[in-house]
Amino acid sequence: MSDSLPSGSPSDHEPATTATNSPEEATTTSSTTTTTSTPEGPSPPPIQIPLSWPSNSSVTLDWIQNLISAFDWSSKNLPPSELPSVLPVSVFDALVLTASKILHKEPNCVRIDDCNENSRVVVVGDVHGQLHDVMFLLQDAGFPFEDRFFVFNGDYVDRGAWGLETFLLLLAWKVFLPQRVFLLRGNHESKYCTSVYGFEKEVLAKYGDKGKHVYRKCLGCFEGLPLASVIAGRVYTAHGGLFRSVSITPSKRSKGKKNRRIILNSETKPLCLGSLEELSKARRSVLDPPWEGQNLIPGDVLWSDPTMKSGLSPNTERGIGLLWGPDCTEDFLKKFELKLIIRSHEGPDAREKRPGLGGMDEGYTIDHVVPSGKLITLFSAPDYPQFQATEDRYKNKGAYIVLKPPCFDDPEFHSFEAITPRPAVNAYYDYKDVIDSDEELDLASMVTST
Repeated sequence: MSDSLPSGSPSDHEPATTATNSPEEATTTSSTTTTTSTPEGPSPPPIQIPLSWPSNSSVTLDWIQNLISAFDWSSKNLPPSELPSVLPVSVFDALVLTASKILHKEPNCVRIDDCNENSRVVVVGDVHGQLHDVMFLLQDAGFPFEDRFFVFNGDYVDRGAWGLETFLLLLAWKVFLPQRVFLLRGNHESKYCTSVYGFEKEVLAKYGDKGKHVYRKCLGCFEGLPLASVIAGRVYTAHGGLFRSVSITPSKRSKGKKNRRIILNSETKPLCLGSLEELSKARRSVLDPPWEGQNLIPGDVLWSDPTMKSGLSPNTERGIGLLWGPDCTEDFLKKFELKLIIRSHEGPDAREKRPGLGGMDEGYTIDHVVPSGKLITLFSAPDYPQFQATEDRYKNKGAYIVLKPPCFDDPEFHSFEAITPRPAVNAYYDYKDVIDSDEELDLASMVTST
């Protein structure tokens, strides 16, 4: 079964070129042409395929625009199994290796401090493999450039049909402008979620006998994605949100030759908010539970949710992470001299089950307004999810946020609708039986899948 749903791509008869964003960009933007259709099949894309990796790994704006055109064309004209004819495994390997080397060197919490009076920072929420909407967003907001930063808040894959192309496109931007494009990790950048919500099967369908290799390389790249960002010293962004403080004490070493491994035990104490210093020391390379010891912090950052109830408590509905109230938002903002928290993680399906919090019709909600600032949830996948078992769709808008000088803490919201039609495609997971949101997770499976 397939859905014919919205996209933000150009029309089927036009190349996926993008308007230039500045005079500087205009000098590097190449023109493209198309050929007419023939009886033998669809017209070729406005570039030569298969794509090749640029010499000296020097990714350019032209190369990225060609990648966009190729992905857009292939999504409309080729079956998924023919993606290697557009992007060979060798090119995939080179892109992921180059991006992974950059990502693994970044800290858990990246700091974006080189903003000036001409800068803009675009923050993006979940996109979930909705490639055509991501292409539209990039066009609408303007491509990353020297004065235009992008912070993506995770969940690039799963549920949508083009998670691989979406993730690779954003990796290409990261390689091209590593100090202007920041890719944070979402809870779906994990082995468990990708095995349940479609990304693993998508990769296997697209790359066949090389699929396991491609999937493994993606998982390795996920491990390098940072967990959070601080923008201009004023704005904290993370996929899920806040996190607990974890105190670790080593147990005594067992006597004898056996069992010499030192086991780290987390002290049992009431939950309290963690610090940015603790976040910086967390081990982010753990893709799945067991979330214990210092691994609790990444679990919280990726899976936690806000609530209108005061305090900090276990997120029993998800079975992982925390729930935090307005008082915790105030404490976190005040302690670290911040004005704004931007998190993602909740689409319209999750929000309809959360009393006291706003819906996701416009692609964002302002959840907490406290003396020190605000907490915002941002979701960038319009008409989500792409596949849905019920007849009534949420028909939500997606949104992105633009932060401007002088302080970069007054969010400018940009909502957008999905543009029809998306190319028809089959789902890569059983969306009729899989729960709509990430609630009631099978934690035992998460542990055994590692």
